[in-house]
Amino acid sequence: MTLLNTVSRHVFFAAVLLATSPFAAATDTHIQNMSLHDELAQQDALFFQRGFNECDIAYLDATVSPELRFYHDKSGFQDKALFMQNTQKYICGDMANKPIRKLAADSLSTFPLHRDGILYGAVQHGQHQFYLREAGKPDQLTGTARFTSVWLKAGDDWQLSDVLSYDHQPAEVVNSNIQAAAIISLLQKNKVPALGLGIIEHGKLVSTQVYGELTPGTKAPQNTLFKVASLTKPVVTMLTLRLVNAGKLQLDEPLAAYWVDPDLKADPKHLLLTPRIVLTHQTGFANWRYLETDNRLRFQFKPGTQHQYSGEGFEYLRRALEHKFGQSLEALAQQYVFEPAGMTDTYFWWSQGVNEHRYARNHDSNGKAFETERYYKANAAANLISTVDDYSKFMVFVMAQQQAMPAVYQDMQAHHVGIGPQHYFGLGWEIFSGFPGEQSLLLHSGRDPGVSTLAVFSPQSQNGYVIFMNGDNATAVLEQLLPQLYLGAELWQRN
Repeated sequence: MTLLNTVSRHVFFAAVLLATSPFAAATDTHIQNMSLHDELAQQDALFFQRGFNECDIAYLDATVSPELRFYHDKSGFQDKALFMQNTQKYICGDMANKPIRKLAADSLSTFPLHRDGILYGAVQHGQHQFYLREAGKPDQLTGTARFTSVWLKAGDDWQLSDVLSYDHQPAEVVNSNIQAAAIISLLQKNKVPALGLGIIEHGKLVSTQVYGELTPGTKAPQNTLFKVASLTKPVVTMLTLRLVNAGKLQLDEPLAAYWVDPDLKADPKHLLLTPRIVLTHQTGFANWRYLETDNRLRFQFKPGTQHQYSGEGFEYLRRALEHKFGQSLEALAQQYVFEPAGMTDTYFWWSQGVNEHRYARNHDSNGKAFETERYYKANAAANLISTVDDYSKFMVFVMAQQQAMPAVYQDMQAHHVGIGPQHYFGLGWEIFSGFPGEQSLLLHSGRDPGVSTLAVFSPQSQNGYVIFMNGDNATAVLEQLLPQLYLGAELWQRN
């Protein structure tokens, strides 16, 4: 199914679907001794389960009033005849690509209508989410809308009389409206104390939120500090590329002109190391030398011939840059990244700016906090401390380089190294291609004990997001959260 066809179907889908409910297993038997709200929630759930999800057209016809008036903020007015015709064509025409409707948590409200003290109807308000359901795939979020519907009593039964469907938002806008209660519940279930989420749409930061707790009973503040692990690398990548764009560094110049590790002086392969080789993870280094039995740095293959993820490569680059420019990594990042990006709360190490009272301690799979390890030296590959606000600003800054330094930006997202089908590594970023609309996603993740982070953006749409978590059970959270984000369902399947 093409993206265009999906969008076309869901324009109508958004026009006719109203709300779902947790009472999905309801029967059509009228339940006595039930509150009006619960009764109408049950009726609503039954209506959409049978009428739309199961496409019981006879039931739908009987439940919709002959005088149905349906008003939509995008596609205009529908009477019952047009409503039934469109339902059969668009909602029930292709069961292999089935539009599904889910009620946004805690969004439903009910108001009675009386005449001479007798209940004759009720008004419902709520918000619903639209999904596309395909066999063997997670449901894909396609948009949301608000609704107001009027139900009228017909003896012991209810009929749908009037509907207003409005405030329709596509999936990329829905991202900023993710329900806090659902996220907090997800965190609690998986023993992850806190989560930071930043949403970027069309190159602009639209939302940053922090959910959960720092300690039991203490809400995590908006300026919570998270350790971001390997999300340090994109910052150093951008520093390097900005130096290249300024003409102060060449991507293919030998780093040996500025730094040679003592462990490598006798090996001529060190002459092959360049910024490009480092940023594409083709140095030939292990991830970390301390994992070697003798704690020595060595080449495991000729630089430039294979891809092997390496933190040591970024540390090698750091030492070369510091020697070349006579400045610390912190000072260079401040000048070329932090200041122009508007980042004021990001640190390479535990300096005086790191307020421990707002630091999200890292937790194991049982929800037990690790002892906090403090670092007092910059590392180009790991250990950066930041807020979701600051790092989201960084992502906006990265996207802005498409106009600020177009040639270098294109080189950054080029497929320098093939990893798998439609899977590559560019300059400092992992790349997945082949998404709907010929889009690609650039991403980087970070993992340490009790730390899980992710930064993702699309160069084509300029949409992206940042996710910080301080718990080991982050995968289970991502499985539920990611499909709600831009191209997240497809990314979860691919990755």
